[in-house]
Amino acid sequence: MTTSSTNDPVGNPTSPADFLQTPLDAWHRQAGAKMVPFAGYEMPIQYEGIVAEHQACRTKAALFDVSHMGRLRFDGDHAAEFLDHVLTRRVTDMVPGQVRYGMVCNAEGGVLDDVLVSFLQTPSERRFHLLVVNASNREKILKWFEPHLADFPTVTMSDRTELTAMIAIQGPMAIEVCKKLFSIDPSRLKNYNAFITDQFKKPVIVSRTGYTGEDGLELIVRAEEAHRVWENVLLAGREAGFVAAGLGARDTLRMEAGMPLYGHELDETIDPITAGLKFGCNLKDRHFIGEEALRAVAEQGPTRRRIGLLPTGKRPAREGCDVLSADGEKIGQVTSGGPSPTLGVPIAMATIDAKHAKDASFQIDIRGKTTDALPTKLPFYKRPPAAS
Repeated sequence: MTTSSTNDPVGNPTSPADFLQTPLDAWHRQAGAKMVPFAGYEMPIQYEGIVAEHQACRTKAALFDVSHMGRLRFDGDHAAEFLDHVLTRRVTDMVPGQVRYGMVCNAEGGVLDDVLVSFLQTPSERRFHLLVVNASNREKILKWFEPHLADFPTVTMSDRTELTAMIAIQGPMAIEVCKKLFSIDPSRLKNYNAFITDQFKKPVIVSRTGYTGEDGLELIVRAEEAHRVWENVLLAGREAGFVAAGLGARDTLRMEAGMPLYGHELDETIDPITAGLKFGCNLKDRHFIGEEALRAVAEQGPTRRRIGLLPTGKRPAREGCDVLSADGEKIGQVTSGGPSPTLGVPIAMATIDAKHAKDASFQIDIRGKTTDALPTKLPFYKRPPAAS
């Protein structure tokens, strides 16, 4: 991985040499992927096309290289207590194999990042916690944790991001095809559970998690094993129609599933309750950074709300478009929006004034022209129940 000393004043990469590469970079290029800068990496945005990759994930399965996501490991006797102090989700009662979604907040309750925390046990019964953070926030979270670790001298934090790769296998056929790939059958996993197994005697962390609204797995492997594991999954899924998919389809999939994206639905000025993520906050009988502020929001009610919108017509509402009340008052902004390949209509998420959250209709200013929009319950898409 190469970096250049030539950065812009805020430290953003300015040329291809500045961007990091995932362990699968060569595979993406050989497969003809369109590569784009994203969170300091060069990442595939698409291969054959965003819509085709999106539909493959909804009907069969798709593979996503998500190695740009940060992976932080925590060891030591009081690792659970440390994470319980810095996360909105309770960690101290987790048992090996559990995965939980939560957030890292500042003292004011603003979201520094939304994360997945796993409590894992190796075959030799060594236990540790793993935190998956957003790529754009990895350095920020590392710096945020450092002073708080001083109060937990037995806990060690190690950044495993560049030593490992992360692969998401998502879609209704993902679990069935992957049964034959690992020493332990992944269909045994419940949602938001994980285990450490092996593929051809090489260790792999397998979790039943994802960011698409579909069933599936996320794998963490050693960086040098990424190419082999990626191709093994594609080969196993060839007859089932597995495809490689880029970040473009990942974004349309998560939008349909009503999932937030940091920097859009979440940032340091938005608290989890405003964002509709109260389920990711355990406020009872515990203390963590931001807890007092979040307790106040929970008791008083948020002043803003995240909602789903269905714009009429075919013009999609993009991030930053103003949301208006039925009588033309500006009440918020679109945070994510675009065409829905599954529904065949435009969809959008927006943060608006809470007093308008139950309005029956809205307007959206799309490049100077107002379009009517109807509210809809999130998520826009929910996968069909599994056949019994």
